[in-house]
Amino acid sequence: MTEITQDILTKVIKTRPSDSQKGNYGKVLLIGGSENYGGAIIMAVEGALKSGAGLVSAACHSINLHALHARNPEAMYIDWRSNDLPALIKKMDVIVCGPGLGISSFSQKIMQILCQVVTEKQTLILDASALDLIAQDNQLAPQNADRVILTPHQMEWQRLSQIRIPYQDDAANKSALKKLFPADNAILVLKSNHTHVYGPNNQVFINPLGNPGMAVGGMGDTLTGIIGGLTAQFGGTLDAVLAAVYLHSLAGDLLFKDRYIVQPTEISALLPKLMKKFAN
Repeated sequence: MTEITQDILTKVIKTRPSDSQKGNYGKVLLIGGSENYGGAIIMAVEGALKSGAGLVSAACHSINLHALHARNPEAMYIDWRSNDLPALIKKMDVIVCGPGLGISSFSQKIMQILCQVVTEKQTLILDASALDLIAQDNQLAPQNADRVILTPHQMEWQRLSQIRIPYQDDAANKSALKKLFPADNAILVLKSNHTHVYGPNNQVFINPLGNPGMAVGGMGDTLTGIIGGLTAQFGGTLDAVLAAVYLHSLAGDLLFKDRYIVQPTEISALLPKLMKKFAN
């Protein structure tokens, strides 16, 4: 097991050239946000925006439109029931699915669409409800993406892997990941007080950062959005995922110095300043 260090930030985050335009930094689509869980998709969108993705779109229930644009006017919107959703998915570099998605029959249809249209040129990030749906039916696990990144907390991973939390050791986790994605194109970000990241070729990393102030709702949604933002800019590589995990916790630790709790939206707000500091 290898500890993630601050060096990963300078390795991954690059100074932007003066002739940049938004198309240089990736297109991300985030799918989620049912009637009752609009905050999840909004926080994930904010993580993607603040970590620098060039173009960010949200596909969610229409009830969330006004809140989404009031909070993040930079994000584009599509009603997740639109017939245009499959065509839009095909145009993206990174697709994030799961924050606030729910486990309804309609949510199952969204997972089926992903299985049908995601291509080997795209990075797919699966979180929260998307993972619970796959736990119910493994046929809903899209296999065609260039890279699949799973971001469960330990209970979600228990449901998906059938490994009870006390037995989620490295060997068991790697075996379960390989079973779910035999092509060895998956990265598992197993969220806990010290998150473990499982990469291809049996690589295992541990995040030394994090604090109890981050134990609040929405923290995982924000991390998922940050992973989307960094992979959109720097590719769906293991290094980009490690940088996102470390950056998220570093921001949380800095905020925790003078706060009892750390809000996810505060972490997102700090990202542009931190990325400027570490840009190489």
